[in-house]
Amino acid sequence: MWAMPTRRILPHEPPRSVDPAREIWFITVCCQRRDAAQLTLPAISQALLESVGWRVQQHHWYARLFLFMPDHCHALLSFPAERVWTRTIRDWKHWTSVRLGIHWQREFFDHRLRSDESFGEKAEYIAQNPVRAGLVTRAEDWPHVWRSQDAPFTGLSR
Repeated sequence: MWAMPTRRILPHEPPRSVDPAREIWFITVCCQRRDAAQLTLPAISQALLESVGWRVQQHHWYARLFLFMPDHCHALLSFPAERVWTRTIRDWKHWTSVRLGIHWQREFFDHRLRSDESFGEKAEYIAQNPVRAGLVTRAEDWPHVWRSQDAPFTGLSR
């Protein structure tokens, strides 16, 4: 009988020489079912966008960009020094799971950005995700996105 492979736990800790509070992280979080469009349902999407903004106001994280696709999301985030950033992501996933009924995969993908060029590339990659998926023809038409007012992004101007 065929069994679904188990995922190994991903290491999220940066090298000791890196201060996580001074870094920008490219984060991807996926739903358990990659074929279910739960994140872009209007009520769910609105609540997710509000949760991102609330966490910015509460200084849980500093979001530059957070984009929701039907079954996953991408973000560019920084975290205050006093917060354990992996716990912050897990707490947000737990809250959205309990409050909104979202079924996330256990882990998430992270990548520490190492240059301004990398930031621009990742921001553009995120912005173009709904275009590549054929959901819109122009990135600026995608409604399920939260972006910082002080961080300009190509493909995201409105």
